Amino acid sequence: MAIADALRLLLLSAIWGGSFLLMRIAAPILGVAYVAEGRVLSASLFLFLLALFRKRLGGLLCNWRYLLVMGFFNVALPFSLFAYAAAVLSTSQLSVLNATAPIWAYAIGLTLGIETFDIKRLCGMVTALCGVVLLFWGLLVATPDQFLLPVISSLCAAFSYGIATNYAKAKATLAPFETAHGSLWAASLLLVPMLFLWPARQMPTAESLLAVAGLGVVCTGVAFPLYYRLIRDIGASSALTVTFLNPVFATLWGALYLAEAVVPRHMFGMAVILVGTALSTGFRVGNLRKRRKPA
Repeated sequence: MAIADALRLLLLSAIWGGSFLLMRIAAPILGVAYVAEGRVLSASLFLFLLALFRKRLGGLLCNWRYLLVMGFFNVALPFSLFAYAAAVLSTSQLSVLNATAPIWAYAIGLTLGIETFDIKRLCGMVTALCGVVLLFWGLLVATPDQFLLPVISSLCAAFSYGIATNYAKAKATLAPFETAHGSLWAASLLLVPMLFLWPARQMPTAESLLAVAGLGVVCTGVAFPLYYRLIRDIGASSALTVTFLNPVFATLWGALYLAEAVVPRHMFGMAVILVGTALSTGFRVGNLRKRRKPA
């Protein structure tokens, strides 16, 4: 892997790890609906300006059904569920539950016949689920009313990403940039009714508004093209490394800015989940030394 690609990978991991910190800042004040809609709408506007500059506005309306499905499962639903969970769970807990998305994608693909059975990947799924139990068992036993729904919501968000991944494999009709741009606009429309059902918890503060803007512009609008650039330059399997690096940065940002405690037992549970995720995705460290030639 070239130095420039490694730096892009670290930058993307830092950005996406920071998204959980920003959700932790904004969610307790703005609530689920306004955090999700604010993030999606600001990202949509940013990508619209980028698409306008690059003259890539075509093909969205004629693919509205595909974009509507992707907007729901890849954006609106998981963003809302993570915004709900962010009021309770720490940045490290949110990020490591998000890292289980490739596991659900494989399980769904296996059920649909898109993926082939592999005992190693199945063992990875079981290992990761055991890690989830290790990470949250104490919290769920001590205060189930507080932590059970946020944990389930985060896992459902990761599961939703898995649905979107398999749907995109089977029904992809647009290039990645257009899919990201169009699905964000679709999600913006889908989330509007939530603004009337779940009002903001408090009056918005400057910090919470800046956090939502950062979620949309930086963690979504900037991160999406950066991720697609990595896929093009180093291949999808190597770009998947970001899944394992996100919790590292999320834990760091949470400890630095929110003074979240780093407990050894929790770190062990996180490590088990990430190892299981690596096994279930077929990820190999050796892939990082191979540079994929652009098509």
